[in-house]
Amino acid sequence: MDYIDPHIHMVSRITDDYATLARMGCVAMSEPAFWAGFDRGSVDGFRDYFHQLTDVEPRRAAQYGIQHFTWLCINAKEAENVSLSRDVIAMIPEFLDKPNVLGIGEIGLNKNTKNEATIFLEHLDLAVEYNQLILIHTPHLEDKYQGTRMILDMLCSDSRIDPSRVLVDHVEEHTIGEVLDRGFWAGMTLYPVTKCTPERSADMIERFGGERLLANSAGDWGPSKPTAVPDLIFEMRRRGLSESLIRKVVYGNPIEFFSKSENFRFVERDSGEAGSLS
Repeated sequence: MDYIDPHIHMVSRITDDYATLARMGCVAMSEPAFWAGFDRGSVDGFRDYFHQLTDVEPRRAAQYGIQHFTWLCINAKEAENVSLSRDVIAMIPEFLDKPNVLGIGEIGLNKNTKNEATIFLEHLDLAVEYNQLILIHTPHLEDKYQGTRMILDMLCSDSRIDPSRVLVDHVEEHTIGEVLDRGFWAGMTLYPVTKCTPERSADMIERFGGERLLANSAGDWGPSKPTAVPDLIFEMRRRGLSESLIRKVVYGNPIEFFSKSENFRFVERDSGEAGSLS
C-alpha cells in the first residue's frame, strides 16, 4: 500500500533508509525542522540547515521516487535563547517560497517555560503573516498533558488561527481527545521506546476513528524506526480493520491536510510523475 510519512527527520537517516522506505510503499514525506541534538549558536547555522531541508533532502528523496516536503522553525528546545530564536524567525521568510515548504513547524513547548511560550507565540505570528500551515510539537512524558493544554489554550485564544490548518503531533491516549474535540488535526508518533507503539496507535484509531488523524515514524537520530508506519498498517490489518480506513489514515489524511498549503503539489504514483515537485 502507498503511504505518506508526515513527520520524519531524514537528515538523521542514511541513504539506504530512503531505499527501504521506497520499497515499503512510502511515496511522500514531510520533514519538520527540529533540534539537532545540540544547541546551535548562530543564525547562519540555521540558514545552512534550512538549505539542507529545502534543497538537499528533496533531491536525495527524489532518487527513490519519494516526494519530500518540509517545515521551518527553531525548535522549542532552543527557545531559551530568545535573541537567537528571534533572529531565526526573522530569517525564515527567506525560505518560505521554496517549492517544498508546507509551513511553520515543529513548534511548541518542551519544558513549558515562559521563554518557550514567548517564542511559540512569535512563530504563530509568522505563520499568520505568511498564511502558513502549522505543525505542533507537544512535550514528552510527564510534561505532555500540561504542555498540550497550554499549547491548545494559546492556539484557541488567537482568533487568527484556524484549527483546520494546524496539526498537533505526538498525541497519546490522554491528549488525543481534546486535540480532536477542539477541531485540530492529530498526529500519532510511533516510537519503539516512548510516545506510542503501532499497537497503541491502532487502539486509538479503533476508539476515535480515522477523521483528522495521521501517523508518523519521526525517524530521528534517537531510538526510532523509519518503517514504523508500515508496522501500523500491518497491525491494523491483523485486527481486521478495513482497507479504506487504513488508507485514509496513512495516505488520504496527509494529502487532505497538506493540500491546504499551495506548495503541496503531490503527484500520485499512478500518474508516472512521482518525484516531481514542480
